[in-house]
Amino acid sequence: MNHDIIYVNGKIFTANPTQPYASAMVIRDGRIHWIGEEEETKGMTGERMNLQGRRVLPGLIDAHLHPLYLAGSSKQISCMPPVVESLEDLIDEVRKASESQDSGGWIEGWGYDEGKLKERRSPSRWDLDQATTKVPVIITRTCTHMVVVNSKALELAGITKDTPDPVGGKIDRDPYGEPTGVLRENAKGLVQQVMPVQTVEEEIEGLVELSPKLLSHGITAITDLMAKPKPADYLDMYRAATEKGMKQRAVLYYIWETIKDDPILAKNKTNRDQDNHIGGIKIFADGSVSGQTAWVNPPFLGEGENYGIPMTTKEELLLASQAAEENHIQLVIHAMGEQAIDLIIDTFHGKKGWMEDGPSIRIEHAAMPSRKALQQASEMGIAFVPQPIFLYAEIESYLTNLGAERTKQTYPIRSMLDKGILVAFSSDAPATAWADPVNPFIGMMAAVTRKAYDGTDTGQEQRIDIETAIMLYTKAAQEVTRIPDVGQLAPGYHADFIVLDRDILTIKPEEIGEVQVEETYMAGKLVFQKGTAV
Repeated sequence: MNHDIIYVNGKIFTANPTQPYASAMVIRDGRIHWIGEEEETKGMTGERMNLQGRRVLPGLIDAHLHPLYLAGSSKQISCMPPVVESLEDLIDEVRKASESQDSGGWIEGWGYDEGKLKERRSPSRWDLDQATTKVPVIITRTCTHMVVVNSKALELAGITKDTPDPVGGKIDRDPYGEPTGVLRENAKGLVQQVMPVQTVEEEIEGLVELSPKLLSHGITAITDLMAKPKPADYLDMYRAATEKGMKQRAVLYYIWETIKDDPILAKNKTNRDQDNHIGGIKIFADGSVSGQTAWVNPPFLGEGENYGIPMTTKEELLLASQAAEENHIQLVIHAMGEQAIDLIIDTFHGKKGWMEDGPSIRIEHAAMPSRKALQQASEMGIAFVPQPIFLYAEIESYLTNLGAERTKQTYPIRSMLDKGILVAFSSDAPATAWADPVNPFIGMMAAVTRKAYDGTDTGQEQRIDIETAIMLYTKAAQEVTRIPDVGQLAPGYHADFIVLDRDILTIKPEEIGEVQVEETYMAGKLVFQKGTAV
């Protein structure tokens, strides 16, 4: 006999265009069996649960995330306000860490943004040397595309004035040619390759510990956009984390450089019926806007003509796409600047996609597409995965690097949708200058208001409504990630849903970021309840 649970007295936004609203639903065997209006449940048998008139949404999907980095960043020095508001604050925090540091270890920090520092400049090796010259220090910029290290770290990595810039990377130097400690894009790897690696057990535990935090934000499905097969296979770690209590369904995207020598993946790794599976191959076309490494045209504001850093070629994109097609998975390309996006469009224009149940190619971030690129991306069926929180949290860097008017034209969500492009929202957490970077409601608010945290106008003509913002975190995110049977509350779908503390559809737009999740359900089971242990 079926054990039905009948949820009534709810304000349900289903994300199902054919039935967008409901007040009741029936859960059977972890899936939505029926959904409709409460009066239609008369005569139905089963356990009744009163939603108490609260707003219900499908479980949210973060289509571009770095869970292992997010878990790790919580254990590093926080280098953003209110902890660090100046270089002096940063030096103090590093000094404190060095006094308690075990010999042989590294000091790691996360999240600096020179736009938020009193001095309005990046730290250098000489700043960090004021804290310690005995212990290696590495501080990651909020965008993750740059790091700054102290002299000890440079010494261990063997970086001197004679070290050439690696392909796709840059070692910043002073007027005398000495490395300043700032390493951009692929130059980061020169230091990272000599750092101690976390144990597999520590990585798995980090995922398990992160899971409740994600559930508290209503996130029931996740992605990892920096997966690797070695030294430990990310898929194995995610599957082990699931066995140990991680709740989220997860789809992983493997960095092309890490699999290009052996690109054929076992079918049991790409099987979407598995809660954890490989969904695509990831390649970088450029860097970040805030770090001035995106491949742009016109150039960034400032001294000289800095067009950013191109990080791939047409030939490499075609090789990666061939591997993606052979594995029947997606090609996922990081591209922010105009030139990077144009390279992708030009490379694949006129070529038929290989996926029948979703986009063959995703462009991650898609910060600065031209009108021509928008039109051609629409014609080609390319999906875009932008992060509204970037403009909201990093406004200082965008204004400095692009100017006010060009900033307003970045992330043109309304234009993307008007062109018929499939768009999914995401956070890219922890790669943004916000204390709680994974919070989806901050991203939704940023997209609906097109205002930064300090009130700066980020482009009113690109605003969208809250229903659309929710759709881009649910139904559209499912269509982009291809995680089966999630993203909507409709018959046959997993009963993954969240209950909010206020009605996100009727509150003022500037209050959307204050929304909190009271309950999160997966497969019909309560997995998070605010204020209590589940």
